[in-house]
Amino acid sequence: MSKALDIAIVGYGTAGQALAVLLTRDDHRVQVFEQAPTPGPVGAGFLLQPSGLQALWEMQLLPQVLEHGAVVRRLYGETPCGRAVMDMHYAGLDARLCGVGMQRGALFSLLDSAWQGREALHVDSRIVAIDETLRRVQDHRGHWHGPFDLVIATDGSASGLRAQVQGTRLDRVYPWGALWCLLPRGDWAFGDELRQRYVAARKMIGLLPVGTRPGDDEPRLSFFWSLPREGFGAWEQAGLEPWLDEIEQLWPEARQRLQGVNVQTQLARASYRDAVMERWYRGRLVLAGDAAHSMSPQLGQGVNMALLDAIALRDALRTEIGIDAALARYQGQRKAHVWLYQFWSRWLTPVFQSERDWVANARDLLFKPMGRMPGGRGHMLRVLSGTQHGLFGKLALDSAFIADLQAAVTSGDRRHDAMPMTPLAESACCPTEPTS
Repeated sequence: MSKALDIAIVGYGTAGQALAVLLTRDDHRVQVFEQAPTPGPVGAGFLLQPSGLQALWEMQLLPQVLEHGAVVRRLYGETPCGRAVMDMHYAGLDARLCGVGMQRGALFSLLDSAWQGREALHVDSRIVAIDETLRRVQDHRGHWHGPFDLVIATDGSASGLRAQVQGTRLDRVYPWGALWCLLPRGDWAFGDELRQRYVAARKMIGLLPVGTRPGDDEPRLSFFWSLPREGFGAWEQAGLEPWLDEIEQLWPEARQRLQGVNVQTQLARASYRDAVMERWYRGRLVLAGDAAHSMSPQLGQGVNMALLDAIALRDALRTEIGIDAALARYQGQRKAHVWLYQFWSRWLTPVFQSERDWVANARDLLFKPMGRMPGGRGHMLRVLSGTQHGLFGKLALDSAFIADLQAAVTSGDRRHDAMPMTPLAESACCPTEPTS
């Protein structure tokens, strides 16, 4: 752009925060509209992949991320009888790469601190409409804001502005959701692994190291329990003890982590949507993050894709002379990357979350051998790491980023080796914010 733009961002989640940071740094005049009276993180924890880590490196936030996050080198899933279903190591892709488990509260705080324009954040301001020019937005009190040169909708998977782009091909709620909470890590033996346990496709338990967050130095695990959305009520009515007894039978070590959980409100509920857009923008309205491409959490790519969207839109506005050309460039680049992840997340969901036992049995027999086939393991690792681009391409990672990541992780490993292991804390699990 040859001039600074007036830009409205609707939503202060990961995509909105990252865009606020990046566009303000490029001297655009940014205003953010957030419906929550007190903005904060939504959810427990997530896994940053190399793709998302590179985006944060470009934002000069990689050291802070590694200070609070937990390095993850292995993704492992098994049945209760110990049969390995999934066993992926980042070293199989590149010995210098890893993932980073992180608390949503930690990333929210880092991005919030990095934005040098927080006085332009409008809280308790739910945007309910946009005018015919797609340049002015109206909040729930009836006040109009604008005009803006660009309106970016980052208002999540249930976006209220998505339909205004008039390009929706698919928009539906997934029948399966989840229960989440943060737990003290204590002496958990798998400090650099995502561990999951499957009972056919009907039940899935996960534990992910997610490190610390600003203001809380207690290393934690993010706990995940898969559940049909229509089963939330029955779970609540049954009470906590039967559920904890079930976890004891399926995974005693996971039950031990939950010893501080004594009320059901310590677990947050999550639901998910699948939204596929024919186009991501119309006029001066453009989508980013889950508003553009919400998908099931099977590949764990939501946060990573949001960060990549922010970088791509920033770069398009830097590169192109006009806004129309910039939005076309952004849409083309991101759709080319996202479509494969939407495809695989849609087809993998019944394999891990459904009542189709025969599908789960086939998964248990075939998933791991398929990863040993020529080309199969590399493709799986690139998909899981966010670096697969189309059917045959690769998302290039900057050599300087890889070198910085390797140096920072090696330094962190040395510090960790010098620290004594602490026993499992007796404190209760950390309540999480409600998820949508």
